[in-house]
Amino acid sequence: MGFYETLRKGTSEHQKFLAILIDPDKFLRTEAELFLTQIPKETTHLFVGGSTVDEGATDAVVVALKQVSSLPIFLFPGDYTQITSEADALLFLSLLSGRNAEYLVGQQVKSIPKLQQTQLEVIATGYLLLDGGNASAVARVSTTMPMPQQNIEAIVHTALAGQYMGAKLIYLEAGSGAKTPVHPSIISEVKKAISIPLLVGGGIRSEQQKQEAYTAGADMVVMGTYYENTIKL
Repeated sequence: MGFYETLRKGTSEHQKFLAILIDPDKFLRTEAELFLTQIPKETTHLFVGGSTVDEGATDAVVVALKQVSSLPIFLFPGDYTQITSEADALLFLSLLSGRNAEYLVGQQVKSIPKLQQTQLEVIATGYLLLDGGNASAVARVSTTMPMPQQNIEAIVHTALAGQYMGAKLIYLEAGSGAKTPVHPSIISEVKKAISIPLLVGGGIRSEQQKQEAYTAGADMVVMGTYYENTIKL
């Protein structure tokens, strides 16, 4: 069974998933084993990627993680240069919340020569950047504006458009280090509208916030900045 099918099956059985997002530019590869002992035991996936990453850093981090972990590693790339065949799967992101063609389809086209040389499982993902109360790196790099969280109808319609266009996952993102995570009411309404797994990340720092996201309908919670800032290596 492929990685997506495992996720889809687990979702249908009401399983909740937890991914820890690792930014290659902020990760000490020599401390990979120690890092893994300090993340939650219920972690099911490792995501690797960032808005901007030095050339070769993603590949090196994935290799280091593979040596000490059996968790599936998904690429969460800010651009096509972060693709590495060392990972297990790729979130093939399309930034549906913006209208910059480069991040709707341009980067995806540029990635094809690399992807044709890998065995990565490619998972089409509709990616929505929501306003988390700070200036996010995603907004800066993509030159797009995040969607206001109070405009729930537009968020729901955008997520559903992503599903209709063939996305296998919807990812609601408040941005790295967001002051305000995605509101539970948004998660709930999007979950009601779509029939594919829902990922939620950005600004989730506590067990309470994580559980609120799950209760509202998130199938997978993605946490990153919290562990970058709190884990002692």
